Amino acid sequence: MKFFIDTANLDQIREAQALGVLDGVTTNPSLMAKEGITGEKNIIQHYVDICNIVDGDVSAEVISVDFDGMVREGKALAALHPQIVVKIPMIEEGIKALKYFSDEGIKTNCTLIFSTGQALLAAKAGATYMSPFIGRLDDISTDGLNLIQEIREIYDNYGFETQILAASVRHTMHVIECAKIGADVMTGPLSSIKGLLNHPLTDIGLAKFLEDYSKGNQ
Repeated sequence: MKFFIDTANLDQIREAQALGVLDGVTTNPSLMAKEGITGEKNIIQHYVDICNIVDGDVSAEVISVDFDGMVREGKALAALHPQIVVKIPMIEEGIKALKYFSDEGIKTNCTLIFSTGQALLAAKAGATYMSPFIGRLDDISTDGLNLIQEIREIYDNYGFETQILAASVRHTMHVIECAKIGADVMTGPLSSIKGLLNHPLTDIGLAKFLEDYSKGNQ
């Protein structure tokens, strides 16, 4: 399973990259605004800055909700850097745009997926990635992980190449469960990745090893 980090914070991206397990980045206008990145020129430069840190795909979201606008924005974003993946919302005009970009060989990420029907349409349109938001589903008492499982079954039934990118991952157990179900990618905060490091027996064992080593060198 690929590990993406969902942020616009360059320091966090650098830290994740330094771990050696980062495969890409997802971000959105809300995450950009959280870092104080506003204005088209600044946002575009920020995407380039992210691409210069990581080795993998970087999702850059269009703002338009009409086909022509999405195509215009998507082409401009894709031209910024070879690692850019054009992020398209799951709406009717978005499906048309996904098909257009697929035919043009431009990578896409269909975002704001909340149902198996939406996931099926994204795959049919040729999306590179498809992002079901599991955390937001959990927030409304719906099983987000079950959605991943259903999509995995459908995609496997028909050999769809669209990758399941589990989004809105909130914590480490989301990561583990997504891996068990067979999500191709997960994207979440740095804490959800670094949380995989933690186990009290590791800490106890290391402390004991160091203690015994110290005794032997006294």
